[in-house]
Amino acid sequence: MTSSTPRRTVLTAALAAAAGAATATPTPATAAASRPRTAAPARHAPEPGLVDNSVWTTYTDWRSGEAAGVRAVAGRRPALVIGVPAGRTEYADPHTGKRATWEYATWTSPVHASTVPATEVIASWNAGTPAGTWLQIELTAGYSDGSWTPWYVLGRWASGDGDIRRTSVDDQTDGRSTVWTDTLAVDDAASGLRLLAYRLRLTLYRRPGTTLTPAVWRVGAMASDVPDRFTVPASTPGLARELVVPRYSQNTHVGQYPEYDNGGEAWCSPTSSQMIIEYWERRPTPEQLSWVNPDYADPQVCHAARNTYDHQYEGCGNWPFNAAYCAGYDEMTAVVTRLRTLTDVETLIAAGIPVITSQSFRKEELTGAGYGTSGHLMTVIGFTADGHVVANDPASPSNEAVRRVYDRREWENIWLRTKRYDANGKVRSGTGGVCYLFWPAEPAPSQQRALRSLGLV
Repeated sequence: MTSSTPRRTVLTAALAAAAGAATATPTPATAAASRPRTAAPARHAPEPGLVDNSVWTTYTDWRSGEAAGVRAVAGRRPALVIGVPAGRTEYADPHTGKRATWEYATWTSPVHASTVPATEVIASWNAGTPAGTWLQIELTAGYSDGSWTPWYVLGRWASGDGDIRRTSVDDQTDGRSTVWTDTLAVDDAASGLRLLAYRLRLTLYRRPGTTLTPAVWRVGAMASDVPDRFTVPASTPGLARELVVPRYSQNTHVGQYPEYDNGGEAWCSPTSSQMIIEYWERRPTPEQLSWVNPDYADPQVCHAARNTYDHQYEGCGNWPFNAAYCAGYDEMTAVVTRLRTLTDVETLIAAGIPVITSQSFRKEELTGAGYGTSGHLMTVIGFTADGHVVANDPASPSNEAVRRVYDRREWENIWLRTKRYDANGKVRSGTGGVCYLFWPAEPAPSQQRALRSLGLV
């Protein structure tokens, strides 16, 4: 996509978040490497299209690529962990001012050649980080002219906030591509420059002298080249089904914990994530919720906000951070991807998998919403007999009002378009079908088939 402004917009119903600058973490590898060697490609959708998904998740995957201080652990859910650390480094947390020494180990994936010459790449990861550990995710991409980007940091992440502050990193560009919070994007897609391949690098950190370790179960990325468009073709309804999904309103939490994205009125993303986590019968423990004011309803939504908050972006709408939060629950998998049409959503709903979608629109563009937004997350839970979208919309006045039915044509267009006009008539970007998908680590056969058809397993 091309845009005169960054595609990533603040993912809240009402607020825009500002971000400051961050310093880079010392890493054991140099910023650029010689042309990486290739290896067996990661799995991807069988047919080329607008979107390519890759994933590394098996024991064989973890033994591929290049390792320094990590080891692969076999089992029902293979993982990458610290073995004998490769060394020590210091990290100065820009959000606390705290400087600490950490042992580290790294894993660098083989080259993944995308089936889609891409304008954007978004990584996501599933990991656990016990207290005293954290991890960093980086990416380098190969341009269509044969050169490569520097190593870009796509996240410094921990499931808690006791050791470091979870953060994206601003001001990363080589003059031809730029990282916008959680998305690597070609600066001028109209030039024809594309990202043809990429590698991911994981750096696992722990307190020196301990045996602690993060465990990474899955890492991958979604590469895409969605054309600029104000409208998209209408799909034909093909499913009438509604999933029973818990309903939570972000507005229940207005004014609560303003240190996390100004309070609940901005919590569309973690509220949506929490609904789906509980759909899969996972919940935080009473101990995990003990920090929340006992007078607050639905404390698990406050917990989700705190544990998805990006201290650089100053918001809870970082897409991979929401996926990583979900994957921290027992035996869960989560990804960020793009879908092509509502038919793809119907495939997932038919298999019992709800879809969290990102969209922006003016008030008059979505009948019945009652608001306009520069970026908002909601959850598609089904379709009516007429093919209209049934959504749990967290931007509702109460939990009881969360279930909404939206016009199929209006909803599909605002979700899939990449260009739109704001209330002042200015051209703004759209998300082009971005969504979060959460499912059990061992999905049912019908769910496995649906996910495979979309290149996600």
